[in-house]
Amino acid sequence: MLIAGIDEAGRGPVLGPMVLAVASIEKSQEELLIEIGVKDSKLLTKNQREEQLGPIKKALLEFATIKISPLEIDSLRTWKSLNEIEAMRIGALLNGLKEKPEIVFIDSPDIKQENFGKRIKKYINFETILRTEHKADINYPIVSAASIIAKTERDSAIAELAEKAGCTIGSGYPHDPETICFLNDCMKKNNQLPDFARKTWQTSQGMLDKKFQKKLAGWKND
Repeated sequence: MLIAGIDEAGRGPVLGPMVLAVASIEKSQEELLIEIGVKDSKLLTKNQREEQLGPIKKALLEFATIKISPLEIDSLRTWKSLNEIEAMRIGALLNGLKEKPEIVFIDSPDIKQENFGKRIKKYINFETILRTEHKADINYPIVSAASIIAKTERDSAIAELAEKAGCTIGSGYPHDPETICFLNDCMKKNNQLPDFARKTWQTSQGMLDKKFQKKLAGWKND
């Protein structure tokens, strides 16, 4: 029986893309992933993820990723929820597989975990069983494998953005002081956020509103 797992990395950050990954393997071969030591990517160090990546890809029958850029996220969020955007792209990932899995395990962001499966089903063009569950990235090795693939690609994307910016940008998450410092510097130097920032995020909106209010105050005082 062919099974697949799907997970994302970078759902919450204010900087950089969200990366979705799908991984598939014959159920009889899933033990190989356990021997490699796969876990939810958040439970592994960066070095551990990078060390496991090669063996994971070798063990899998198939894998693929999709990056959703900040611009695309901002554009789509004007008429769709983030959960719906993720479901759309998961559908595209599954439709692109050469061999279609009989069961797909997916980490669900919906409060009602089963609702995420209903979202995804609208976007796939073949019959399969969708198991959308909370903590699937912890409970199923195939989802853990997808989690590691997504996270390593997201980390690489952030490293490339930092090189492009020519400075440290942190992890891209709003709780990261380095990320906030970088964004504040952009606003001071350029009066705008970088093109790889998600403008619809609360963090970005707060900075843009603050800048606008300062400009408005200055105009009123002229």
